[in-house]
Amino acid sequence: MAPARQTASHVSTPIKRIRWATQRAPGQHGRRKRDLIKEHLHRRSLSTADRRESAGMESVETADDGPRSSQGRRLIYFNLPLPEHATDDDGRPTAHFERNKVRTSKYTPISFIPKNLYFQFHNIANIYFLFIIILSFFPIFGASNPGLLAVPLIVIVFITAVKDAIEDYRRTVLDNELNNSPVHRLLGWTNVNSREDRVSVWRRIKKASSQALRWIARLWKSRKAVKGRGDKSDPDRALDYSRPSLETGGTPRTSMYSIRSTRSRQGPEAIPMTDVNPTPARHLSPADAILHGHDRPTTAFSYEGDAAAMNTGEERLVGADAQPRGSMVPVRTYGSLIDPRKPADGEARFKRDRWKNVQVGDFVRIFNDDQVPADVVILSTSDPDGACYIETKNLDGETNLKVRQALHCGRMVKHARDCQRTAFSIESEPPQANLYQYSGAISWEQVDARNPDAPPQQKKEPITIQNLVLRGCSLRNTEWVLGVVIFAGRETKIMLNAGDTPSKRSRLARELNWNVIYNFIILFIMCLISGIVQGVTWAHGHNSLDYFEFGSIAGKPPLDGLVTFWTALILFQNLVPISLYITIEIIKTAQVFFIYSDVHMYYEKLDYPCTPKSWNISDDVGQIEYIFSDKTGTLTQNVMEFKKCTINGVPYGEAYTEAQAGMQRRQGIDVEEEGRKATEQIARDRVQMLDRIRRLHSNPYLHDEDVTFVAPDYIADLSGESGDEQREANRQFMLALALCHTVISERTPGDAPRIEFKAQSPDEAALVATARDCGFTFLGRTHDSMIVNVLGQEKKYEILNTLEFNSTRKRMSAILRMPDDHRIVLFCKGADSVIYSRLKGGEQSELRHATAEHLEMFAREGLRTLCVAQRVLGEEEYRAWNEEHDLAAAAVEDREEKLERVADAIERELTLLGGTAIEDRLQDGVPDTIALLGEAGIKLWVLTGDKVETAINIGFSCNLLSNEMDLIVMNFDDGKSETAMAALDRYLAQFNMTGSNVELAAARKNHEAPGPRHALIIDGDSLRLVLEVELRQKFLLLCKQCKSVLCCRVSPAQKADVVRMVKTGLDVMTLAVGDGANDVAMIQEADVGVGIAGEEGRQAVMSSDYAIGQFRFLQRLVLVHGRWSYRRLAETIANFFYKNMIWVFALFWYQIYTNFDGTYLYDYTYILLFNLAFTSLPVILMGILDQDVSDKVSLAVPQLYRRGIERKEWTPLKFWGYMLDGVYQSVICFYLVYLLFAPAVLATSSGQSVDDPTLLGVYVGCAAIVVINLYFLMNIYRWDWLVLLIIAISILLIWIWTGLFSLSTYSAQFYKAGTHVFGQLSFWAVCLLIVIASLLPRFAIKSFQKIFRPYDVDIIREQVRQGKFAHLDEPSDHDLAPVEAPSEKASAQSKSPRRKSPPQKSPPRSHNPQLSEDRRPIYPPSVTATATTNDPRSHNGSDGTDYTGHRESMERMAADRPNRPSLDRPRPSFDRMRSSMDRTRASFEASSDFTSAALLSRIESSHCRGRSRLTDDFSTDKA
Repeated sequence: MAPARQTASHVSTPIKRIRWATQRAPGQHGRRKRDLIKEHLHRRSLSTADRRESAGMESVETADDGPRSSQGRRLIYFNLPLPEHATDDDGRPTAHFERNKVRTSKYTPISFIPKNLYFQFHNIANIYFLFIIILSFFPIFGASNPGLLAVPLIVIVFITAVKDAIEDYRRTVLDNELNNSPVHRLLGWTNVNSREDRVSVWRRIKKASSQALRWIARLWKSRKAVKGRGDKSDPDRALDYSRPSLETGGTPRTSMYSIRSTRSRQGPEAIPMTDVNPTPARHLSPADAILHGHDRPTTAFSYEGDAAAMNTGEERLVGADAQPRGSMVPVRTYGSLIDPRKPADGEARFKRDRWKNVQVGDFVRIFNDDQVPADVVILSTSDPDGACYIETKNLDGETNLKVRQALHCGRMVKHARDCQRTAFSIESEPPQANLYQYSGAISWEQVDARNPDAPPQQKKEPITIQNLVLRGCSLRNTEWVLGVVIFAGRETKIMLNAGDTPSKRSRLARELNWNVIYNFIILFIMCLISGIVQGVTWAHGHNSLDYFEFGSIAGKPPLDGLVTFWTALILFQNLVPISLYITIEIIKTAQVFFIYSDVHMYYEKLDYPCTPKSWNISDDVGQIEYIFSDKTGTLTQNVMEFKKCTINGVPYGEAYTEAQAGMQRRQGIDVEEEGRKATEQIARDRVQMLDRIRRLHSNPYLHDEDVTFVAPDYIADLSGESGDEQREANRQFMLALALCHTVISERTPGDAPRIEFKAQSPDEAALVATARDCGFTFLGRTHDSMIVNVLGQEKKYEILNTLEFNSTRKRMSAILRMPDDHRIVLFCKGADSVIYSRLKGGEQSELRHATAEHLEMFAREGLRTLCVAQRVLGEEEYRAWNEEHDLAAAAVEDREEKLERVADAIERELTLLGGTAIEDRLQDGVPDTIALLGEAGIKLWVLTGDKVETAINIGFSCNLLSNEMDLIVMNFDDGKSETAMAALDRYLAQFNMTGSNVELAAARKNHEAPGPRHALIIDGDSLRLVLEVELRQKFLLLCKQCKSVLCCRVSPAQKADVVRMVKTGLDVMTLAVGDGANDVAMIQEADVGVGIAGEEGRQAVMSSDYAIGQFRFLQRLVLVHGRWSYRRLAETIANFFYKNMIWVFALFWYQIYTNFDGTYLYDYTYILLFNLAFTSLPVILMGILDQDVSDKVSLAVPQLYRRGIERKEWTPLKFWGYMLDGVYQSVICFYLVYLLFAPAVLATSSGQSVDDPTLLGVYVGCAAIVVINLYFLMNIYRWDWLVLLIIAISILLIWIWTGLFSLSTYSAQFYKAGTHVFGQLSFWAVCLLIVIASLLPRFAIKSFQKIFRPYDVDIIREQVRQGKFAHLDEPSDHDLAPVEAPSEKASAQSKSPRRKSPPQKSPPRSHNPQLSEDRRPIYPPSVTATATTNDPRSHNGSDGTDYTGHRESMERMAADRPNRPSLDRPRPSFDRMRSSMDRTRASFEASSDFTSAALLSRIESSHCRGRSRLTDDFSTDKA
């Protein structure tokens, strides 16, 4: 063993993995894509709603007020003295780096009051009323009680301040939790990069105030906790405690065995580190060493071999134990940061500290499942290969694991004493926000351990993003990572990306500004009239003023007019309603609460309700005309299931997909019956396959319920029934799936052990899981090999290189050495066009054609396809390539480009093995939801990165496309704008359009749904052309004529461009829905962004305005809550303006008889309480609870939503109509009282006169309040006990206030006004007369409208009263089919009575959760028209073409072929799909060479005969 060990010390495993999992290779749109990746901090940071507050608020502040560090390249020194240029005269470092303490809150206890007031008075309404209050304090303007005038503003500012304080306190709590999170930092050594922490006086004051506030909060919480502890359940009580520390954590599970359990417990501070490289027991087999818990290695993904090789500071290139003699590759020495000459004093220890104390230049150790406190360069990990896995969900929303690599020179740094013995410096780029790029270099002096006296050698190693873990990431499946801090606090990448989300204001709020401006104009005119009349009156003289006034206030008529102008401004202040803003805030808050509390939008699987992130755009949800949706994870589940494959030209797999059902529905086939037959056949085949697998070999990791690949013929061929050639092909194919990946495995022990796989994409995990089910089980990795159980025999495959997938390469390769014959084999999987272009020229022509046909069939079934190929490499060829690879990996500049060129050179001359097909099933309720939204008049566009064929068939399965549609396919192969222009002109001519500005103006006004005849499909390259300025308008007008639009192969930037084009081009309200980080740009660009909490992380959720658990909840969010919110808010605003008009103009009419001198008609308390008490509750209740129809009726009749699309609930005509109504009623309220008093003087029974102006105000004011509240009642649809009670209270309140307040002597001139007025019969008579005269016109108009010109909702409400919707109240588990609603346009043009078809129920859907997905019956969407139910042109059951030569199955084809059991065997799923393909072969797809088979047939090894232009046309199926 000694010689072997010695040899192993000089040769190493060639794990030269190209870590491209998170790389973004630069391209034409690379910078634009990167700019669209907006991080919104982590789960402990600002909510989206918080970040959408007023502009000018800093979203991120640091707790340090010092200057920023230089933006040039920074040098950081470790255990080295600072050079002279880096220190000042006192020897302190001149460079100042940010502290790691970060504050996202806007306020501190000291700054809250001044800062909050500053922000609040950015609101123009608050400034206006503050100005009014200031004016009222000057007696010259005649305000009777300035203090009372300030009460409304004080109340509003106070309520807003309390709300802001609560929100900011929550942010502060989260900040404190984050800043005080534990981290293990090296203490007992000197960090030369940090200066002494000098705390200024101002910071001391801030700290003291913050600590005092926290002490008060803790005291309050402790008392509350003691009081309520006995009533809390265990889950609630668990929330009161922070998560356990590393020392208090429970016993780790076996599959995640950790050496942490072997640490000696010496207290929570000191953590002496034990040996980190235990070796598995020698007597166990490799798999046994992996799978036995007590001999588990230190990580869940790494299996360590000989540890001695790790102690030399060298890295081996090729393992000698796995190589034949004579195949050694020269040794390369990387060196080590440890200086053997440098002693360690033993004082340094890794101890628990807080995040806020971490500084640039610190050594930190991060443990499994911990979050990274700062941007850290990795020196070493618990894995001997230096790899670690991180989860970047907080950065980019992706839950898949990413691989990061330790520096080669730092892998020996494992303990605190090793850190003390290092001496190095890091040259780093300045802080920048790109999450996928970093450039730096580490420099040190390498000492020869054999000859310490020799001069040291200067060495340098490049640092890339693959050597960096960013703040906010979480360490996964890695015991520990040791690194150095390179960026801290505000300079970390996550904080640099934590910019504000684009501010969104609702359309109603934007239009409201104009309405307020109109009121300002009216107010100015009223004040101007008052000033002019008063000035002219004093200037004219010789009138009654000479006898009753002791001269004017200002002394001169012009100045009198000026004073009167400002007096009138105070008098008529209610015309501009400050209370309207706070009322809208209250209403929107209540609407958000109802949305959050809707149990029908609660997703139990994730325990996730509909969560509003923006509280101010709920009314926009009721005006949506266009919805832009991602496909993968949004319309589909993003849960990948391996369904089919093609191997050596033979298709395998039985499945009946939703897309296949959509295609058959397109052909007029009874898909319900077809689905029943298919599921029965699949159930029989499943039983047969499982039996054959167990007869082939006993697979302990096979679980029946996990099997998704149902192919008994594959197992038969694997057993050799079709000959040795097919058996070997099947074996090699599955072996490629088991070896070509970056998956990590986790084993759950038990009687029936399980192996689960964690991968960077769900597709990859599905491939490896299928290989496991078929007997090729990936067990795990060592640092240089993979262990696979091949049909019961464990084999160890040496990993030479891994060339990982990225979006530019569109492929992934693994180079391994086979254990049997020691061959070097490259396995490659990727997009079909990429693999086909790299196949060996002139070979496998028949296999290529057959595989392309099969892949096309799979894509038509809605499956996601990949190709698999291999290449056998010679020793010399590999050695030469590996040298080039090492040089590229060591490059400091253009490293990624060089590595890609090197990888491209080896991934050629491939041999095709076959292809795979994976299903991403539709989410529950997607077809019904899309149909329902379509009936509502909403146009849905799908923007996806999938293949065109896949998107088309998903479109048929989810009701976006139908058999009656003409599909307009835009695919410009030549990439020329002229071709695109000609195609657009040709398609527009079919609609008699030219794309002119006149047509665009007409399109902006037309909100009708397009006809059902056309749908448009376009790919990403063609979309890039039509989005150019000169083509965009024509493309937009063409899309406007199509019922559905599918954009395939689009990038995140293109998604945002499409949304922007429609939103600004057509002036419509848009909604974007997605679930992944690639949907963030689209979500932020749309008026309303909806994120789905799915499998791709929560980045979309964090960036959205509303977060939901499933796509089907969108129908309730939009059609119910959105419509309600828009209608309620529009009606509330209109009524608010109305009530202010009637109140203020009654004052204005009174001024006519006082020469506009500003005399008050009402008692001053009336003016103050008018908006606060007398009329506030009914209008708020209208905005919160009013309901024209119930939620069930809203879903049953989605056409009711069209009023929102056409924006008919809030129009200028409605605004001015309500304003004029208020003016008319103000005339009635004042002049009927005036006419009562004009002829004579009224007196009470005791002889007291009632002609006092204050008593006149009681007549007018009380009548006006009654009229206003009854007017509200007329406009409220839902009359229940609460509405009637609030209306009654509001009416009675002014009478009660008048009676009680006038009894007090404090009321002055108002004293006993109630007693005098309420005792007069004239008061009650004129009040009744005013109510009738005021409301009669409105009542007459509403009656005429509802009888002769009814809206849709009026008809539906009548039908509800007739009981036609009574069935909706019955318990039901299925959704309702939409009911045809009459259009309002028809109602306006036709006087004939309209009839309404009764609502139809969709067929009930049985859903047995105990059955697997394959065995559940697949039902058709409830409302989709088929060839047998609609459109005469397809009643013959055809596909709309003249082609009739359809083949029924493959059996006739096989008759002319040689006898081959694998082809002669019946394949029900294959036959069904092939027949379906033949039925559509003569359609547009074949004629335009649009199918993947047609494209692939033209690709003939482009890398051997010139690069094909089709190489980049396809990408892997990642939406």
